[in-house]
Amino acid sequence: MESIVDVLRHVDLFQEMSEDELHQIAEIAHKREYRERAIVFMQGDPLDRVFFIHSGKVKIYKTDPSGKEQIIDILQPGDMFPHAGFFRKGDYPAHAEIVEKAILVVIAIEDFENLLLRYPGMSIKLFRVMGDKIMDLHNRLEEQVLHNTYEQIIMLLLRLARTYGEQIEDEAIRLTSHFTNRELANMIGSSRETVSRTLTHLRKKGCIDIDKSGHIIINTKTLKEELFGI
Repeated sequence: MESIVDVLRHVDLFQEMSEDELHQIAEIAHKREYRERAIVFMQGDPLDRVFFIHSGKVKIYKTDPSGKEQIIDILQPGDMFPHAGFFRKGDYPAHAEIVEKAILVVIAIEDFENLLLRYPGMSIKLFRVMGDKIMDLHNRLEEQVLHNTYEQIIMLLLRLARTYGEQIEDEAIRLTSHFTNRELANMIGSSRETVSRTLTHLRKKGCIDIDKSGHIIINTKTLKEELFGI
């Protein structure tokens, strides 16, 4: 079984860390196994730990007073959550639920902050990587503000292709994770019916297909042409 150091090497946030720095982090970290549909934390719980995914997938989502779900992200191995965990005080800003049986590496925020005080060079490396995360969140916000629902769905599919896609042909990418229409809708604040109609339309135009296991296959060239030709 992989050591915690081996796991940390595959975490995007720690990609610039030296071996010595990784060992320092491993000393304050521990692994924890979670079953499918287990809740890691709830929105509003005290924010005292951050998590790194070794295996499995995690859904990050919020709920409004009526109970409606808004999916923020579906995270996979190598991802950290919550993204702002090291740099803010207060409560967890969303719910975290295990989508597939997972092994997570857990670090107490207080322990990590004390480590950064001893090794300030780590902070600079973390900020570099966090900058990429901030730009991704900025781009998502821009999509919602500047584009209609049809365009947002296309952009979502292209983003999922980059994150969860495997190349199966020159222009065809198969999503390795299964997403229901409800989950896709919740990612952009739309309705399941709207997503269903849009996927049917895109399928007829040859932009996407669905394989026998229900995974979406995306023709990136045709889908981009549909987006930019709108």
